Amino acid sequence: MVGQVMEPRISIVTIACRDLDRAVAFYEGMGLKRHPGITEGVAFFQMGGVILGLFPRKDAEADSGVAFGPEPSAIYLAYNTRSDAEVDAVLAQAVAAGGRIVKPAQKAFWGGWYGYFADVDGNVWEVAHNPAFPIDAEGRISLPA
Repeated sequence: MVGQVMEPRISIVTIACRDLDRAVAFYEGMGLKRHPGITEGVAFFQMGGVILGLFPRKDAEADSGVAFGPEPSAIYLAYNTRSDAEVDAVLAQAVAAGGRIVKPAQKAFWGGWYGYFADVDGNVWEVAHNPAFPIDAEGRISLPA
């Protein structure tokens, strides 16, 4: 019997983008800081304990051996905030950076406040304030007890 090897964590989330420079400009417009030491054909952004990577779509297909469809993945990312007002501010920042709102901020059935934006490649992000999911000083979110 094989023991458990995979730890319960995500290390890097990589977005396969159509135009690396355009995607970098968008995420820098969102306030992320690109790692200055690794810039040849890829971009990395430290996001708490996870790294966001941007990799040209054609290179990602060649590297993985998977031909991606014409649309973004059915996976979407989530950014949780500490307040309802922060949801609105992040959505506004996404528009200012070149993204688009796909669902305006609104009251959630679970009691919080949330909305969705798409980045320049159409990748969807949920932005939500859920008071039941606390965020610590380092930005780590926790499931309710």
